[in-house]
Amino acid sequence: MDNIRKKLFFIHTYGCQMNEEDSEKLSGMLKLSGYEKTESKESADLIIFNTCCVRENAELKVFGNLWILKKAKEKNPNLIIAICGCMMQQKDMAQDIIKKFPFVDIIFGTHNAHMLTEYLNTVKQEGKSVIEIWDKEKEIVEGIPIDRGSGIKGFVTIMYGCNNFCTYCVVPYVRGRERSRNPEDIEKEIKELISKGYTEITLLGQNVNSYGKELSPNIDFADLLRRINKIDGIERIRFMTSHPKDLTFKVVEAIRDCEKVCEHIHLPVQSGSSSIIKKMNRHYTKEYYIDLIKKMKKEIPDLALTTDIIVGFPGETEEDFSETLDLVKQVEYDSVFMFLYSLRKGTPAAEMEDQISDEVKHERFNRLVDVVNEICAKKNKEYQGKIVEVLVEGTSKNDETKLMGRTRTSKLVNFTSDEDNIGKIVKVKITKANSFSLYGEEV
Repeated sequence: MDNIRKKLFFIHTYGCQMNEEDSEKLSGMLKLSGYEKTESKESADLIIFNTCCVRENAELKVFGNLWILKKAKEKNPNLIIAICGCMMQQKDMAQDIIKKFPFVDIIFGTHNAHMLTEYLNTVKQEGKSVIEIWDKEKEIVEGIPIDRGSGIKGFVTIMYGCNNFCTYCVVPYVRGRERSRNPEDIEKEIKELISKGYTEITLLGQNVNSYGKELSPNIDFADLLRRINKIDGIERIRFMTSHPKDLTFKVVEAIRDCEKVCEHIHLPVQSGSSSIIKKMNRHYTKEYYIDLIKKMKKEIPDLALTTDIIVGFPGETEEDFSETLDLVKQVEYDSVFMFLYSLRKGTPAAEMEDQISDEVKHERFNRLVDVVNEICAKKNKEYQGKIVEVLVEGTSKNDETKLMGRTRTSKLVNFTSDEDNIGKIVKVKITKANSFSLYGEEV
């Protein structure tokens, strides 16, 4: 019996941290069913693409990889190919996939991912494909095994779905309405991670500031932060993502008061133009956003801010874009995730007539990059000579002789130290800074 090879599975994950955690659950279910994980697509008996549909580029990559798998399937008819995730929740997408790629065995969506092993058994025992997409979200399924990718930092989802319906975004359509997990289930999961040696927890949700609105007894995100902060053994707490319209002063106070909650907020603004923000259905103005930033910086002096910005949203004029550049200069973000507007079928923005040309998008994007890089370099130089706490995550990707980790403000630091410190928090003196990372020496 010992010589019987276990079945191997390979998962390719596209998209955000929510998708990464979904893949950890898929992996957990498969391992419980006797499968082993492999990093080699060629040796796998089961290949899963966990897809994203926020931007067109992610979809194109999925299609490209599926064409490549066609030959693998011809060579090995027993190979099982599965596709899941946000992309599958789009109208008619599953039918289009099976029409173009009939060799795909399993297609399922975001709401029924916990059914994977059942679908797998159907394919193996009955020899027929499974296509099942649940149109609507149901009750949250707890107790799904999770195969964590790291023993240092863990993701914990606190809520699912989104109610905001930004005009450019498909998330409410593919992830469903907001549903919050019970705080007791969240605390239980965190305690299990701590028992396995995890040091840092990141709380996940499409809009964490909406947490708890439908729960009884009443609890909100600020209350949850304070509860988690009391759990013994946890060193750092992070969260993402926040929506500006829902980030209350109560949450700011909780970040200020809770010593384990890191001084870093990712607060997507998307545009610096109030008229574009309105077209995006974001429910705030540039002035409101800047005022919120000022209040946060006053309460949390060492606060690091990051954001998302979309360039070239339909109707964006040169004046609108100038407003975005102005906001970036006023706020002085520590980092900015910049995106060219990507038309998403089924969203209101896709039907807007005043689409921006690719040429204009790219020209504006390059100007924004220049401004952001200059500010990020300036912000990082402020760390030179400072001693900071760094959670050591492993060896540096660019220099194996150094270790790397992040500060409480989420700054990437490369430094020389003993590998025994991986997983620990150490003090590092910053000796050099560039736009994207810091360098230092352990003290």
